[in-house]
Amino acid sequence: MYNPFALSGKTVLVTGASSGIGKVTAIECSKMGASVIITGRDQERLNETFSSLVGSGHKQIIADLTVENELENLVEQLPVLDGCVNNAGIGITIPIQFFSMENMEKIFQTNFFAPVLLTSLLIKKKKMGKPSSMVFTSSISHMVREAGSGIYGCSKASLETFMKFAAKEFSIKKIRCNSVNPGMVHTPLIHEGILSKEQMEEDMKKYPLKRYGDPLDIAYGIIYFLSDASSWVTGHTLVIDGGRIL
Repeated sequence: MYNPFALSGKTVLVTGASSGIGKVTAIECSKMGASVIITGRDQERLNETFSSLVGSGHKQIIADLTVENELENLVEQLPVLDGCVNNAGIGITIPIQFFSMENMEKIFQTNFFAPVLLTSLLIKKKKMGKPSSMVFTSSISHMVREAGSGIYGCSKASLETFMKFAAKEFSIKKIRCNSVNPGMVHTPLIHEGILSKEQMEEDMKKYPLKRYGDPLDIAYGIIYFLSDASSWVTGHTLVIDGGRIL
């Protein structure tokens, strides 16, 4: 059956695949026919993701993308890719008056520097096919500016800007670059005590569709960008937020 969203015959790298959006995206990509390479820092959780992948030809590589030699080692092990999902990320809630070089570097190292350096190495080592697709998981946090989200929001705003530069620069190579900007999604990241149950219920009222997202909601947007259905789309920001920014 014809399906323009199918990923059959494509090889896709998914970072941050040990949990949340990355885990679900990797699994859904495998269901759509892709050969999936997953990477993350947690061996046990990455094994769980790997065991959930559908089909064969998949691979897992343990790597901390904030450590440059591990990043380089990851890239050396990769075949030529049809798609790359830059999904790894961490969050923090901290008022501006408590910003420090340490907590700023920690967030930017994972949310900005790691995906930027990975992108640079993939191009330098000719690991992206022509054509191919890069997808960056950003956030609406740089559009909806909540108190305490300054560092996280700025890291995602920086990633969003980089995506657009990459889309422009790589277009000659037929490499498309796009991003998904989720609202609040039910992942381990938001259930680590950042918000109480009561605060989450109150925050959810700000969403016109009256719920937080599911990782599947985001995975489907990512699959669109990886598929041939988006072959004429680059430099685009896809907001998936249940209407939160309206």
